[in-house]
Amino acid sequence: MATVTLKGNPIHTSGDLPAVGAAAPDFVLTGGDLKDCSLRDFAGKRKVLNIVPSLDTEVCATSTRRFNEKAGALGNAVVLVVSADLPFASKRFCTVEGLANVVPLSMLRSKHFAKDYGVLLEDGPLAGLCARAVVVLDEKDRVIHRQLVPEIAQEPDYEAALKAVRG
Repeated sequence: MATVTLKGNPIHTSGDLPAVGAAAPDFVLTGGDLKDCSLRDFAGKRKVLNIVPSLDTEVCATSTRRFNEKAGALGNAVVLVVSADLPFASKRFCTVEGLANVVPLSMLRSKHFAKDYGVLLEDGPLAGLCARAVVVLDEKDRVIHRQLVPEIAQEPDYEAALKAVRG
């Protein structure tokens, strides 16, 4: 269990992020077309998992925009934005914002992703949503970078994540 804060107030997560060097837990998340997606759908690519509580918040929207801006230059990589938002809302957000370089994925059908990645918020006003985190996976789904953002209202370290993607 890890502890993050929301405006200085401690909130506990369900566990810890997977360790650098570990195999990433597989997942089943829901895409904007309501189809299930898993790691194998992005096989052979580096993956940036931009994990956010909800795209309906300023910081989550900002991080998604920033990763979208940088994603076009990443080459053999994909940015997956994981939230508890409904797939319709995530897809609409990306469409309205013109964000074509990120893939929004929803925990609509299960919170296994959040539990397996240790980011499920266990208490506080956002209980049931994800903590803000970034996990970068290599082409073989090994963790090469991870950051649990200590304050939910803060943005992640974009440069550290992008450096990991570039190798």
